[in-house]
Order: sequence, then C-alpha cells, then structure tokens
Amino acid sequence: MTTLLSPAAPAAARVSGRLGYLRAAGIYLGVRVLGVVLLAVFAADNGQPLLDRLTAWDGQWYLAIADQGYGGITHGLVDAEGHFAPHTPLAFFPLYPFLMHALATGTGLDSTTAGLLISVVAGIAAALGVYRLGRIAGGEPGAERRGLLLVALWAGAPLSITLSMVYTEALFTAFVAWALVGLVEKRWMLAALCCVAAGLTRPTAVVLVGVVVFAGIVAFARAPRPAPLLAALAAPVGLVGYWLWVAQQTGSLFGWFDLEWHGWHTRFDLGRETFGFVGEQLVQGRSVMEVGNVFVVFLALAAAVLLALRLRDRPGWWPLIAFGAGMVVLVAGTAGIPFAKARFLLPGFVLLLPLAQGLSGRRTSTAVAATAGLVLLGCWFSAYALTGWHYAI
Repeated sequence: MTTLLSPAAPAAARVSGRLGYLRAAGIYLGVRVLGVVLLAVFAADNGQPLLDRLTAWDGQWYLAIADQGYGGITHGLVDAEGHFAPHTPLAFFPLYPFLMHALATGTGLDSTTAGLLISVVAGIAAALGVYRLGRIAGGEPGAERRGLLLVALWAGAPLSITLSMVYTEALFTAFVAWALVGLVEKRWMLAALCCVAAGLTRPTAVVLVGVVVFAGIVAFARAPRPAPLLAALAAPVGLVGYWLWVAQQTGSLFGWFDLEWHGWHTRFDLGRETFGFVGEQLVQGRSVMEVGNVFVVFLALAAAVLLALRLRDRPGWWPLIAFGAGMVVLVAGTAGIPFAKARFLLPGFVLLLPLAQGLSGRRTSTAVAATAGLVLLGCWFSAYALTGWHYAI
C-alpha cells in the first residue's frame, strides 16, 4: 500500500497549525468588534461617549497612575466609599499602568490610546493561549474546532467588554493562559515568567501562583530537576513582591489588604456575602445586572464540576482543574463588588472547556448557532453593564 505521507507532510501540518492561530485571532477580534459596536449603540442611545465607557471605573485609576504615578494623584478619584487618601492608588497593581506609561512615552501616544492598544494586543495573545489549551485539552478529534469555540465563548462571555477597555482583564488572561500552557507542556520557565507577570497585574494571581508552586514541587519530588523547583520558587515573586512594597509604603504588613477592605469592602469571607447576595437576588432581584451575576455564580460552580469530570482521566491536566476550581472559590468566597463577579471570572476561561468540548462534537450549524447566541447574550450583557447600570463593574 502506498503511503499517503510525504516529506511535505510536516510542513503542511505546520502551515495548518499557523492557520489555526490566525483563525483564533480573527475570531477573537471579530467578537470583540461586535462587543464594542454594540456598546457604541447602547452608549449613543444613552447619550454617553463611547470613549468614556471604555475608560470608565477602574480605567480612570489606571490612566491616572500611568500619567502621574502612585504618588502624583492628589484628587479627582475616590474609592468605593467616596474617599481618597495618599495610599488609595496602591490598591491597583502596577504592571498595566507601567506598560501604558512606557508605550505612551516611547511612541508619543496619549495614555488612553496606549491602554486600549495594550488591551487589544494582550487580548490577541490571550486568545492564542486559550486556543492552544482548547485544542490540546480534549484529545485529537475536533481539536481545532474545540480551540476556536473556546476562544469565541471566552471573548463573548458576560462582561467580556472589559477585554476591550482600559482594564487589566486582557493582559492578566494572557499571562494566565500561557502560564497554564507552560505547566501542561512542562515548559517551566514560561510558566514561571508568566506567573510573575500575572502577580504584578492582578491580585487574583494568587490562584495561579498556588497552582504553579504546587505543580513545580510535585514535579521536582517525582523527578528532581532544577527547572520545576526554580519555577516554584519564582512564581510568587511578582505578587508577594508588590504586597511587600505596599506594606513598606503604608507601614503595615497587611497594607494592601487594609486598603481593599476600607476602600472597597473586599476581603475573603468564605462566600458569606456572595451567597447572601445570591439568596436575596433570587427572591427580590430588581435588575438584569443583579440577577445575571447570580446565574454567573451558579454556572461557574457547575462548570468547575464539569471541568473536573471532563479532565479527570488526564492526570497531566490537573493544573487546569485546580486553576478553574480555585478561581471559583476565590471569586465566590470574596466579599465586595458583587456585580463584578462575571468580570473576575473572565480569566477562568478553562471553565468553558466542557461547553466547548460539547459543542465541538455537534453539527457545524448547531455549534455555530449556539455559540453565536451565547456571544450575543454576553455582548448585550456587557453593553448594558456599562450603559444601563450605574455602579462599578
């Protein structure tokens, strides 16, 4: 029997692989353009400038830090309690505003344009990592379709508009995605570097840090080599380093946590506030935003269980289960800003893997229709959150 393989087969496979990444980037950008266009329509109907919506809430803090530094902000911005103190800006992590400042200084762009551009580029990088994990997570059958569906579902999830704003979600998810790629593929330095960067971007990196540290220790215990141990030692450097710097600035070991509690009433309370909020809204919820976040909490819990069931027979993939479950525990167990739960869960894109897996096995028309419906719903919810809702997300 004549073989169908030829010396050109590996080259063709590489080309096909690159096309998959291009498709993933195209799908991500297409969904995000749809989300921004829908926001523009909603904003115009409410008499709100689009650029104001794309730089709202936390975006104003990041712009101020990028332009004036932590010590240069003296007025104009307040915490959730309506107060401002010299240390208030320290609640916001430094990497994103630092990159905004560096890009603006180096190119002559204004900070707003620099911030939006970083979000676009970081979002594409995140989409490529999401696609890579989705493609290899469930085995070869339907691999590319599964990866592309995962990108679309994540890019159009509730409050995914923050991926296109002056917010940290796109940058943080990029680091998360590639750190998880590093863990799954045993590329320890990639995992460590992305984890350090994630720790300088958002406090929710604590889940990623825990997963990388544990994975590195387990790998070293099984086969002593320097790479996993170095990854475990390096992973906390960004997050812990920033917390210690804030402690030095404030004169309190728990300075950052004090800022979060006094300014935003944010602390880990084992879910007491979250589930109290859920119970209240199920009985008397008066807003799409309120009830919508209730369903996000329930869906995240269910998704974590499904993810564990889906990957339980693949021992090398436990970091994805651990990260997904950890994000659910952290978000559900943290008090403060209950209307932003969907946003906080965006970097937990692995929770969407079971849905992407299920849709990848359906007919193309069914998969496309279901995904399009979910994306439209998510983009509508995002647009409403920034125009019809009057509190921070």
